[in-house]
Amino acid sequence: MPCWCCFKGKQGQGSHGDGGKDDMAPPQARDRRKSVSAERYDPEADDDQGYTKVVHPKSDDQRKRLTDAIKHILLFRSLDQEQMQEVLDAMFEKEVSPGQEIITQGDDGDNFYVIDNGKYDIKVNNKIVGHYNNEGFFGELALMYNMPRAATIVASSKGTVWGLDRQTFRRIVLKTAFNKRKRYEKLIEGCSMLKSLDMYERMNVCDALTSQAFAPGDKIITQGSEGSHVGDKADCMYFVEEGEVRVAMINKADGADPKATVEKEINRIGPGGYFGELALVTNKPRAASVYAIGPVKCAVLDVHAFERLMGPCMNIMKRNIENYEAQLVQIFGNKSNISDLR
Repeated sequence: MPCWCCFKGKQGQGSHGDGGKDDMAPPQARDRRKSVSAERYDPEADDDQGYTKVVHPKSDDQRKRLTDAIKHILLFRSLDQEQMQEVLDAMFEKEVSPGQEIITQGDDGDNFYVIDNGKYDIKVNNKIVGHYNNEGFFGELALMYNMPRAATIVASSKGTVWGLDRQTFRRIVLKTAFNKRKRYEKLIEGCSMLKSLDMYERMNVCDALTSQAFAPGDKIITQGSEGSHVGDKADCMYFVEEGEVRVAMINKADGADPKATVEKEINRIGPGGYFGELALVTNKPRAASVYAIGPVKCAVLDVHAFERLMGPCMNIMKRNIENYEAQLVQIFGNKSNISDLR
């Protein structure tokens, strides 16, 4: 269930938008007329007709500051380059003074805000419950869930924030996130490894995925070895969206030279398949290299999301290691030529 709060700080800073004080009840909304923000937004019904792009001109310095302020915001991770530019164009700069309220508890949501600089207090029922210090964002949940503002944000110093209007936020950010979730739900619904996840857990996986494209011949991950600097840092796993990849492993070659090695193709993976999870399960270097056969598009799950979301699948992935070992024995002839996958 979505949190009732309408503000979010940087992860690890006691953000109430991510859980914070779970025992706090949402404040009672005061009587107010039904406004545009209270109308439920339906991404499927939004055909963009009658929408005019919003553009607030910016200097090169303003654009750089704004880009730096939003680059780590998860809400924008699913946007492509064109959509991100549209968001940058639509955002407006607002300078604030000490004591000035940027959003007020109980009000309708009109804008989403990103902090450029300055210090801010988070107040619920006139009590300070948190702070922002030169970074963070707030105001998104009122726009996402059609709820009144659940907190008041007050500047405690001179500062600058960037605002994004409700219509642009919903049309670009929410609609893109909705379409992304639908696309990834279809991708992972046939993945046997994820069968042990319930619907809510699968939705969280979909929201954490990001898309990455590869050209023909690109090496997506590189095989490593213990004590060697060769190989990728195992910081993510991949689900194939489009195209096909080949998995290859370097092992000892037959013959007199004990240092001789050979790379053999051990598998091919197409849409709906996945790879890269083994190193995340074992905390060992990549056991194989993976190459794009043609143009390939993958959904990427980083290690932090993997550890947070894939716990229910861990037993399945550990069982898969035994299957991998059996396949490699068939390919390389005997287990002595294979590094211990465990």
